[in-house]
Amino acid sequence: MSVYTNLRIWDGVADDYATFDSIAVEGDSIAALGNGWQGEDCTGLTVVPGLIDAHVHMVLDPAIASLEEQLAQSPRVIRKKTKNRAEVMVRHGITTARDLGGGNWLELELRDRINAGEILGPRLLCAGQPVTSMKGHCHFWGGESVDLEGAKAVIERQHAHGVDLIKLMATGGMQTPDSQPKDAQFDQATTTAIVAAANELGYDVAAHCHGTPGIRHAANAGVRSIEHCSWIGAEGKREPYDPVVAAEIARRGVWVSPTINAGWGRFPEEFAVAVRENMRGMKAAGCRLVASTDAGIPNVRHQDLARALPVFARLAELEPIEVLKCATSECAAALGLADVTGVLREGLSADLLFVRGNPLLDLQTLQQPVKVVVRGREVEPAKPDTEEKQQA
Repeated sequence: MSVYTNLRIWDGVADDYATFDSIAVEGDSIAALGNGWQGEDCTGLTVVPGLIDAHVHMVLDPAIASLEEQLAQSPRVIRKKTKNRAEVMVRHGITTARDLGGGNWLELELRDRINAGEILGPRLLCAGQPVTSMKGHCHFWGGESVDLEGAKAVIERQHAHGVDLIKLMATGGMQTPDSQPKDAQFDQATTTAIVAAANELGYDVAAHCHGTPGIRHAANAGVRSIEHCSWIGAEGKREPYDPVVAAEIARRGVWVSPTINAGWGRFPEEFAVAVRENMRGMKAAGCRLVASTDAGIPNVRHQDLARALPVFARLAELEPIEVLKCATSECAAALGLADVTGVLREGLSADLLFVRGNPLLDLQTLQQPVKVVVRGREVEPAKPDTEEKQQA
């Protein structure tokens, strides 16, 4: 058993620090929380639940901008890179992530090796090949479907490979030639039937949605989460959110995963204003947000969730503690892991991030971990003055 004492503890759900100062870990779980125990002296440190990124792509190399180059990588190269990425993520305090798309199920192979203890990495939930339309967004990953029956065949194929959830491309996307983010890829009836088919096999659905019509279809179909939720209109630009659709998202308990990465901090103020106004409206409607980055797309590194959180806070007009919840307990709930991780509680997974300073007031503190524990395993944190060669 490992015992960490003289700590300041935030459990992931409370609005302030706990009255406990010690946490005991046995095996891969939290054994107990208490006061005044003997153990490793952590004076000056704060511990919070390990961070969760609700939207990553482990097989994508963020250093490669060309789609052709991405797809030309061999499985051997991808396996080596994903192994490195997984380790770097944990060393930066990310102990759980949801992978929302790949073509050859290599991310599932990575998940299984992590679960078996062969390699170091975060807990992964994987969607496999996304369901998409013919020549639709990310069709190159193998999930094309001409109709509902074709979509069901894609779902069955993912089921056979042991995925954790289903990804649906409800709209076009920005990384696929001739695909329009504003356009819905399926009509309402088909979207609803696809979600129902996934649910019948026990899978939640995460829906990629940029355009407003696709967001509407996904909300009405009752997906688990709406990814991006960009509210892109007919002109291909962000437009004001639809309050009727936002109300439906809230009514159905659909989570919104806005995929805000650290690079968004460089966008012009006009963009920031549009995002803030839509976030304000969605929050007022009761929509629940989770932290996500879309790691793997060009220039969005897999380990940079902590760098993204202050940007998320500014654009969503959230207090640091609200953002922390979005990256821990709320995210765990959205991913169906509320009884596994996201909270520091006896019996849950020992996923711990130790930092200096006060993360409930200053999210920047999360960028320099002092210690990380993932499923009870203590790992050396990332060094703040070096850049990991995650692409090697």
